[in-house]
Amino acid sequence: MITVRKSEDRGKGHIDWLDSRFSFSFGDYYDPAFESFGPLRVINEDWIKGGAGFPPHPHRDMEIITYLLDGAIAHKDSTGGGGTIRPGEIQRMSAGSGIVHAEFNASATETCHLLQIWIMPSKRGIQPGYEQKTIDADAVRNHFGRIAAPEPRENEVRLVQDAEIWVAKLDAEVEAIHPLSQGRKAWLQVARGEVVVDGETLSAGDAAAITDQAQIAVRSKEPSEVLLFDLA
Repeated sequence: MITVRKSEDRGKGHIDWLDSRFSFSFGDYYDPAFESFGPLRVINEDWIKGGAGFPPHPHRDMEIITYLLDGAIAHKDSTGGGGTIRPGEIQRMSAGSGIVHAEFNASATETCHLLQIWIMPSKRGIQPGYEQKTIDADAVRNHFGRIAAPEPRENEVRLVQDAEIWVAKLDAEVEAIHPLSQGRKAWLQVARGEVVVDGETLSAGDAAAITDQAQIAVRSKEPSEVLLFDLA
């Protein structure tokens, strides 16, 4: 079964330097039908103006993943972790027992566009940690390549949860297939372009919750980028 979550139905947030769209309840936005999807708790699509960003703030007991679409963002946290994240890279911060971090647009003039993803961990109170990897461009070109998992390989970050993140960057008119093991479900988020999933056309910002299926077939109608969350 596929349940579509259209981009325009997401929650919205706006302040002078930040535009956001919320796939799930977040901050002042609450939708009882979209509080989470399994351990997937947050997918926020953010546009951050040049020279702006999030000042130091705390988190705990959450796996926080940053995925860049355009621009670059600088990160620094209380564990000493930090760096600048750009498209083609993935960052994971385990908030664990408690962490304070800040994120700022690395450009003074250009807008930064990103997805911030929160996954609820399987263990609470773990030691906070930080990790950043370059995604294998060949692994995600025209098929699904894994970028995060509980037992990561090279070019993947670790998740403290029975969850995997896969990415596909598709040329026009390409089909990518991801098998789903029995008892697992998936959330597909379209980051760019336009794709067809089970007869449904999804555009940038749209998503689909997928359950009780043996596989997911995604066909691009134009150059597209999609993230797939494979969840217990």
